[in-house]
Amino acid sequence: MSSSVPAQRTPDRAAWIVIPLYNEASVIAGVVTDLKKHFSHVVCVDDGSTDGSAAAAEAAGAFVVQHPVNLGQGAALQTGITYALSHPECEYLVTFDADGQHRVEDALGMLELARSEDLAIVFGSRFLDDRTNPGWIKKVILKTAIWVTNLTTSLKLTDAHNGLRVIRRDAAERIDLKQDRMAHATEIVLSLGRTGLAWREYPVELLYTDYSKAKGQSVLNSVNILVDLMVR
Repeated sequence: MSSSVPAQRTPDRAAWIVIPLYNEASVIAGVVTDLKKHFSHVVCVDDGSTDGSAAAAEAAGAFVVQHPVNLGQGAALQTGITYALSHPECEYLVTFDADGQHRVEDALGMLELARSEDLAIVFGSRFLDDRTNPGWIKKVILKTAIWVTNLTTSLKLTDAHNGLRVIRRDAAERIDLKQDRMAHATEIVLSLGRTGLAWREYPVELLYTDYSKAKGQSVLNSVNILVDLMVR
């Protein structure tokens, strides 16, 4: 993955990137390299990968925390949040996907919005403009998941299962994820909604490549998200 965003003169030390990582050895180095141009602290939580993902992330400049076995994305995200918060200089967390579908420029824009408007949470949304085309079947499934999520939380979002988020420290300290699989995305919205802190959505573009679809962004995976959400 390459980025057209010019590198900042001084990488941001107060915003920590948290990336749940599972079997993304072929792309994670590019993701980390692009992020490191702008952020001093990139934390990858290797969730029991078997393909050398941890070594690739570390070689690219990430700090790697490892789970000895696969515990699920929710568990990896919670580990990363806990690790980042253990460092006093962490003022914001940016949750970011490992497969290259998130854009660094969107993370930077969301962080700028959080700081300029004193927001505790900024959620990325692929449905605030028409740049992202997930396909009509997946869109219907995701919209249904949004509807279910909005029924159970105090926030009314346009995109409930987007892993790109900016979370200020005071909000992140109230997150305690128990759902290890895809239902964690609803759980984190519920936790953040309960804080009562200021939030906004921000239009982002998700890059649906052949690789990201094969790694879990397929229509079948969207169905799994919806089923997991309903069951849990």
